[in-house]
Amino acid sequence: MEEKKLFKVTSNPILRTDRDTSRIMLDVIIALVPALGVGAYMFGMNVAILLVVNVACCVFFEWGYRKLLKKNCAVGDLSAVVTGVLLTCVMPSAAPWWLCPIGSFFAIVVVKQLYGGIGKNFLNPALAGRAFLSAAYAAQMTSWAVPNALRDTVVDAVTMSTPLSYLHNGDALPEYFNYLNMFLGGIPGSIGEISALALLIGGAYLIVRKVITWRIPASFIGTVAVLTLVFGCEGYGNFEWMLYNVLSGGLFLGAFFMATDYATSPVNLKGQLLYGAGCGAITVLIRYFGSYPEGVSYAILIMNCCTWAIDRALRPRQFGVSKEDLKAKKAAAKAAKKQAKEAAAND
Repeated sequence: MEEKKLFKVTSNPILRTDRDTSRIMLDVIIALVPALGVGAYMFGMNVAILLVVNVACCVFFEWGYRKLLKKNCAVGDLSAVVTGVLLTCVMPSAAPWWLCPIGSFFAIVVVKQLYGGIGKNFLNPALAGRAFLSAAYAAQMTSWAVPNALRDTVVDAVTMSTPLSYLHNGDALPEYFNYLNMFLGGIPGSIGEISALALLIGGAYLIVRKVITWRIPASFIGTVAVLTLVFGCEGYGNFEWMLYNVLSGGLFLGAFFMATDYATSPVNLKGQLLYGAGCGAITVLIRYFGSYPEGVSYAILIMNCCTWAIDRALRPRQFGVSKEDLKAKKAAAKAAKKQAKEAAAND
């Protein structure tokens, strides 16, 4: 008898590819190397300490949770390593090391494993961990070290405000916050967000490797660029204001590495464009009207919660099935459900 070939059906993300999860995660880690390299060069050894502690804690909590519940060990897929690397990227270099176990526990156990593990979480774990740390330890998470590129310019300062903080407060940007420094990474900020060039290199690598598509990053960054260009800000030229908003903050890091997470972003192609545009619009809304100068993290988390609705609303129609057929099928299902409830009530 001919042996039957069995197919394993699992929850999302379902991706048709010849690469396994560990290969995809390794590509993400490789893509983040330029941004981490710039962060380490600009901020020093504490970046390496935070990276090692975050990765070790994420791997330990994932292994420990699954061991405790007697589930198969999932550490080999490298998803916990990616979470640790991304959590490091969204933390300030001046953050104390003891924040790492707290953020890693929340990201891995609360956001990821309690919902079933990889592919079943509805929020990006690293961003959720950052949001939790920002809410619980605001002072430590908003202390920005002076990068090496500005040490000679700001000799008396140990910490300083980010460009977005200046813009949010309506203050004029110091001359050392120029476009070149913002593009190359000579500005204060989270470890992985300061260099637009490094993030563009990493994003291009992921697109070339077909780990992500261009739709979410392009619609995300494009929406922020268009809205800030149109609405502008008093005291700045519209184009100047747009460049400041695009090059500073976590826009490139969020667009290429956070918003494109398979489990928390739409699978439909039109839905990806809508999702990216929504992230961009909420980012601009927070930056203009919120009390927080940055809006990328919360914009992505909000849109993560809307992913299911986007996928449902823009679900492609089954081939060969008309709209009338779908309506008839829904009506029949509704009638059957109503009939079943009436029968249960009569019993």
